[in-house]
Amino acid sequence: MPARSPILVGRRRELGLLDTVTDGARHGRGGAAFLLGEAGIGKSRLLNECLYRASAAGMRTLRGRGSPTGTDVAFRPLTEALSALMRTGGPPAAADLDPYRPALARLIPEWRTAGSAQRADSMLELSEALLRLLVVLGRDGGALLALEDLHDADPDTVTVVEYLLDNVGDLPVAIVATLRPEPGPATDVTTAAGQRRAAAVCQLAALSADETGQIAAACLDVAAEQVPGAVVRRLVRDGAGNPYLIEELLSDMVDSGTLHAVDGRWQLDGDLGAAVPPTIVQNYRRRLDRLGPQTRELLITAAVLGQRFALPTLRLVTGHDERHLFHHLRAAADAYFITPDGAAPDWYTFRHALTTDAILAALMPGESASIARDAAATIEDADPAPSDERCLLLADLHLKAGRPAAAARHYAQVGRRALASGAAGTAEALLDRAYHLADPHDRPAIAEQLIHASAGHGRLDQALALIDATTAAGAAPLDPARRLTLHTRLAWTAVTCDRIDDAAAQVRAARALLPPSAGPQHTAALTVVEAHLVFRSAPASDHDPRAGAEQLAQLAAEQAEQGALPEVACQALQLLALLGRERGFGTAERYLERILALAEEHDLPVWRIEALLRLGINDFMRTGDTARLRRARQSAFDLGSIVLGHNAESVLALSAVLGADPATAQDMIDRGLDATARLRIAHDHRYLLLVAAALAAHHGRRRDMERQLAAFAHDGGAASLLYPLSLGLCRAVCALLEEDRELAAAELAAMVAWETSNPQVYYLSGRYGLHTLLEVLADRAGEAEYAAADAAPAAELRWNRQFLLLARAVLLGREGRADEAVRTFELAQAAAEPFPMARALGLRLTAPAAIDDGWGDPAGWLRTAEEFFHAAQVPAVVGACRSLLRRTGARVAQRRDGHENIPAILRERGVTVREYEVFIQLTDRPGNLEIARRLYISPRTVEKHVASLIAKIGCRDRADVCDYAVALADPERPRPADRAR
Repeated sequence: MPARSPILVGRRRELGLLDTVTDGARHGRGGAAFLLGEAGIGKSRLLNECLYRASAAGMRTLRGRGSPTGTDVAFRPLTEALSALMRTGGPPAAADLDPYRPALARLIPEWRTAGSAQRADSMLELSEALLRLLVVLGRDGGALLALEDLHDADPDTVTVVEYLLDNVGDLPVAIVATLRPEPGPATDVTTAAGQRRAAAVCQLAALSADETGQIAAACLDVAAEQVPGAVVRRLVRDGAGNPYLIEELLSDMVDSGTLHAVDGRWQLDGDLGAAVPPTIVQNYRRRLDRLGPQTRELLITAAVLGQRFALPTLRLVTGHDERHLFHHLRAAADAYFITPDGAAPDWYTFRHALTTDAILAALMPGESASIARDAAATIEDADPAPSDERCLLLADLHLKAGRPAAAARHYAQVGRRALASGAAGTAEALLDRAYHLADPHDRPAIAEQLIHASAGHGRLDQALALIDATTAAGAAPLDPARRLTLHTRLAWTAVTCDRIDDAAAQVRAARALLPPSAGPQHTAALTVVEAHLVFRSAPASDHDPRAGAEQLAQLAAEQAEQGALPEVACQALQLLALLGRERGFGTAERYLERILALAEEHDLPVWRIEALLRLGINDFMRTGDTARLRRARQSAFDLGSIVLGHNAESVLALSAVLGADPATAQDMIDRGLDATARLRIAHDHRYLLLVAAALAAHHGRRRDMERQLAAFAHDGGAASLLYPLSLGLCRAVCALLEEDRELAAAELAAMVAWETSNPQVYYLSGRYGLHTLLEVLADRAGEAEYAAADAAPAAELRWNRQFLLLARAVLLGREGRADEAVRTFELAQAAAEPFPMARALGLRLTAPAAIDDGWGDPAGWLRTAEEFFHAAQVPAVVGACRSLLRRTGARVAQRRDGHENIPAILRERGVTVREYEVFIQLTDRPGNLEIARRLYISPRTVEKHVASLIAKIGCRDRADVCDYAVALADPERPRPADRAR
């Protein structure tokens, strides 16, 4: 009789911990817990109880499991968890998952398309996509992701789990994983997570003597005091507090007849010490012998295949027909050796890892190797193109058969496939194993692939250390062309990691391998790297690195196009577009259009989005239009390129700030900061911190701005190329909204000094716009300085253009050319149309000069600016505008309750609350006496207000004011503003 406890004994502390984690997730406070312990200690039972309680509480539960036969199948536990979910409920239909479907298609077959099969997602994108899916699943009651035997998971799954641990804190997601405390990536991640308090780590201890007795009582279905004391003492001694061993030992006592029931009471028969087998292996040998010989042989073969085994493979290896196979499997299941694997159809699993080990340990020496050798031969004969799963099984069988070189070939085959699919961590683990198992003759070719995998996994040092292995003595060295490709790849990886010295060394090594007749196919990619190296070199007084870099990039683009290397051509053109901005955005745009054409022609979706994104950014900066940028964002999310999508969204957040749409900007900032922090997209995260500072600055909120700029500096922003924006787009603007013109000028001067000493310019920093206007207004700049700024490529950008045109208008006004000043001012207003705050600020800054020099309508400008900044709650500018209005002799409207109800077109003309109350009565054309009666004021007061309305609105008489009131109240009529002009 197999003894199994129907209850969970002990583990109150552990259950309390798991309840805390899952309850937190149900209330939006995500968390994680790891259960560590030896085989049989009770990890799975705890996890089962956790899943049961979570499901009963209304949580969505997902369960996946690592397996020794699936250690090197990328994302196996995650795919298993989601596959079970898809079978029961289908894919979630939430719209906010749309950008992540292409990445999730890696794990969810139902979402796979031809496009998703062609691309390799980055680990960050896939991790973020899974996190978003878990959030959607957990919206109503929380979600629990349970991962069993994480020590048997592939390295990429462990990487995804690490990402999830660091990012579930404020989300309705719980993660619970079990693993053995043995060396490996899973244990490393668990230890690190516990140290930084990203997860609770619980080491399961052995059960006490009392708890051992409780298990025995539960298995025998009696009270604890009815279990013979000698039985409990033996279980304590030989079971070592391990529930699995306790149950197995108890089962053997019952099956052997040493412990049996008499009239409902359990009694010992004979000497317990002699009856109980000294080891668990002997127990399994006897249990195997009790089965029929065919069932026994089938179980032994299954154990050689692994702890989990596929039914079709077992049928192939044993030669049993399906009817007989199921007969033997049923017998093995009834004897508590195996059980169907509920997570995957056609798969079975041994009930415990110790079961498999004990069965194999009971075999004669060499018996396991012989079975493994025959099984491998049978599978290879029947399946000449095995799947990854079967390749790994074959590798394991060859190792058991003592054939390491044959195992290496299968590991290498799966490793190459993993590398092609973008699972660099899994590929590196597989290829590294293959490299060390392979014959010396085969190692250089495996080392070649391992170098690519290590570089793709960000392990540049590992890749560099392997380069000598490709020319090892006594092996079959790689030909120079393949080694040239490796050095070039490593050079590019080093550049992207900012390891310039390593990149230069790899370039030298590659150049030494170039044949005398090297063509474009050999030199193009290398030249791109050299262009980046020149561009990143320190500027010298007699050398402009940009010129040399541009020359090399142009050469690389030509070589790549001659050698039919479209991706290399795109790399070169991208650098040319960056450098081309120095001569004008039209030049940059031509390069980007070439990238777009190449991407369309050669089906390069990522490069297509790169081109659309950069073209969209250029459109926004030149015209204020974000249509192409929005299309680029959508295309990125459609493809599943989450990093590029967030890159586009960060620029759109800035456009919302400049467009005076704070709600949209704040939403994008909040969403983007969380995502870019999780994805570790450093540049976009810093950029969004800067955008958040700009949002505060453009509303005059200095404290909020300084807080965001402090975070920006802490994140490395002070040393980045974004730094000028913190001065010109944030601090200077905030100072102007505080009416501190001197501080604004000082911030802009610091920005100009920084840009002068650095090789790159950030085009919206204000150097070619706002700085010029302030210098002209302060009479520190004239026509020469204006002309120099106007000649710069950045002058064509619409944000800069509005301020430059205002500066030109002020200069014309000083020269007495009033008509030209007004026309230039109107051009500035047209340029400022997408930027309401900047437009209002320009009006306030320009009005004093217009008052002094006698041109334009400064009173009207000040009313418009005062109205805008009153609504935006920027009191310093409001006060300045009202003071300047008094200087012009214009009447300053009082701000009474209800002022915000006056239409903007009337507020701009100075209509007061009382006047507006009279105005709205005029829609049905009553007389002054009737209006006075309705408003409880005198007819004379009504007459005075009507006269004031005629003057302010620009109407001919009372009847005209009535027509205007009717037109304003009726949206179907022409806009009354047209009449007023």
